[in-house]
Amino acid sequence: MKSLAVFSKGTSIKSKPTAATAFRVVVDKEVADHIRSWRLILLLILLVLTFLGALYVSLSNIRVAVSNAQDPDSTFLYLKLLTTTDGTMPPFHVILNFLGPLLGIALGFDAINSEQNNGTLIRLMAQPIFRDNLILAKFASALILVGALFFTLVLLMIGAGLCITGVWIEPVEVLRIFTFAVLTVVYVGFWLSLSILFSIAFKQTATSALAAIGVWLFFTVFYQIVVNLVIGALVPRQAILTEADIVGYNEMVLNILRLAPSQLFSDATTTLLMPSVRSLGPITMEQMAGAIPAPLPFTESLMVVWPQLSGLLAATFLCFAYSYYLFMRREIRS
Repeated sequence: MKSLAVFSKGTSIKSKPTAATAFRVVVDKEVADHIRSWRLILLLILLVLTFLGALYVSLSNIRVAVSNAQDPDSTFLYLKLLTTTDGTMPPFHVILNFLGPLLGIALGFDAINSEQNNGTLIRLMAQPIFRDNLILAKFASALILVGALFFTLVLLMIGAGLCITGVWIEPVEVLRIFTFAVLTVVYVGFWLSLSILFSIAFKQTATSALAAIGVWLFFTVFYQIVVNLVIGALVPRQAILTEADIVGYNEMVLNILRLAPSQLFSDATTTLLMPSVRSLGPITMEQMAGAIPAPLPFTESLMVVWPQLSGLLAATFLCFAYSYYLFMRREIRS
């Protein structure tokens, strides 16, 4: 009995890892896997090259943009770096509307089904890791990389503007630019959650990738065409419509188009990066009477884009919640 007592005092028994520790380990592992993958490296090269190209075009035309006295946004130099173009290539926020979904799809289309096809999912579940920690770590690790990428690009843009122009950045521009970065992360997060959902719903990675790309192509290319065709067939001729009817129909068309995530992102970024934008819907002449063409404060611009931001967040949470539900009920031993 004495020897057993001495043994128990001199030996430290390792406690089981907590859920937070296991989650952090899985996140670190997923981040490392993404960083070492050629898929992410190629996407980073593509995004950085387009960013540098858009920044070069905006810097080449920044003198003309800020010297336009009729433009209410001409005083916001660093916002002009994200929106100024000469037509050779779109502004950077327009490019992100196209490339952002590809980044989210590439990071999530094989999140679960590749683990199961390779036989590593059962090995992971055999470790002291909760099942929900795995899917949460898959989502969080990709968001960490996306956030680090876009905040780095924003800081590079601000640094390049300081070095080349020598003009100090205003605090309101910092708020708008970093809010734009947060909005971009949320937009990419929606496509990430959708691709993770398809990776759970389909067993083959090629099928989940094609399904996610098909949804992206539909909302990017075909959705507006379908809406215009349907509205054109149902709405009567404008010659017999009053001004109130035309405003109502335009409002209805805009609300239908805003079911597309790309439209929500486009509306929100336009309002944040162009402070003179006062409304995202049709405005009558009575509403425009007496309006002063001046930039809106940051808080008012944020209130204008709050429905778009809320819509993107709701769609992201809905897709991830459904993928969470499917994964928790899925049989992984087969």
